[in-house]
Amino acid sequence: MRASRIDRRVRKEATWLVAEAQRALALNKELRGKAAELTAATSEVEAALDAKDLQRVRRGLPTLDALVDELIQRRGKSIVRDYLESIVTAVLIALALRAFVIEAFKIPSSSMYPTLEINDHIFVNKFIYGIRIPWTATKLFARGPARGEVIVFIQPCDGRDFIKRVVATAGQSVEVRCDVLYVDGQAVPSDFVAEPDGESCKYEDSPEDTPHGWSWKDCSRYRETVGDLSYSTFSDLNRPARERDHAAGLPAGESSGDYPATTAPRQCAPGIKTNQVPGKLVMTKPKPDKPCDLWMHYVVPPDHVFVMGDNRRSSLDSRAWGPVPVENIKGKALFIWLSYRDWSLLSWGGVRWSRIGNFVH
Repeated sequence: MRASRIDRRVRKEATWLVAEAQRALALNKELRGKAAELTAATSEVEAALDAKDLQRVRRGLPTLDALVDELIQRRGKSIVRDYLESIVTAVLIALALRAFVIEAFKIPSSSMYPTLEINDHIFVNKFIYGIRIPWTATKLFARGPARGEVIVFIQPCDGRDFIKRVVATAGQSVEVRCDVLYVDGQAVPSDFVAEPDGESCKYEDSPEDTPHGWSWKDCSRYRETVGDLSYSTFSDLNRPARERDHAAGLPAGESSGDYPATTAPRQCAPGIKTNQVPGKLVMTKPKPDKPCDLWMHYVVPPDHVFVMGDNRRSSLDSRAWGPVPVENIKGKALFIWLSYRDWSLLSWGGVRWSRIGNFVH
């Protein structure tokens, strides 16, 4: 069997060389003065093939092969074609990585301060929650996100990409009173963090519709813990005072971030086509006089998660438009690869060098 395969390869190689030589002789009769040599070598191998004399073919093949290599300049790829093939290959690889493995995302707002700042550029791991089949919502090897993870997802009401933190998963209850987050009726551990040197908590904000309208906002910083994960959150400036008043039995004012605040669950507006399933509100007791007391919670529906921004005082999240379907989740935030306040090719002073390379927790 092996000998017959070798014989076939010899015949195939010899036939191809004869065809190459004959084509060259037809186009150029001179061939640098060696046309006669090439003609003789071609005729010898062609005659051996016709006679099916493989020993003779083998004897004549090296001479014909050497003359073809010397005299016939095979057409190579043009430089333009080489560049085009390289570019197309690079684009296809980039598209495959973007579709299945990793994608870049830019932070547009202050809703995730202090974890993520405006104009942080991050990479998102799309593989961790399963492989999405392109142009579909179907995922292979899918798993749901865990509490505390920062995710990028398709907002179910308007289709834009959002980034928030998962605070509760399917079947869990959520309630926020006086900026304290409760999951399944238990307060998520949260400790006040004093700013160094007695300074007050501040952050610089720039609304999305006014990209260069930077202004300072007051806040209070807390350290929230979910399992082994610990991360910082911002609340409004008055939260520490509210907590002190509540602990002392004094009247404490409501917070704008309290949830639920109505007797109907928040979800996408009527008429909007969405795959979102509304959750359920459960009233545990009549609304109390003290706004920090628990009285009604929200139950996350199956195959959904409840998300909130780390900047609890300034985040448009599940408290406003409802839960996120798991199938809308694109991936988990990985790390910051670029960060700047203002930047141009001629001005690098606004680059936040200390943030580049930081992992998102």
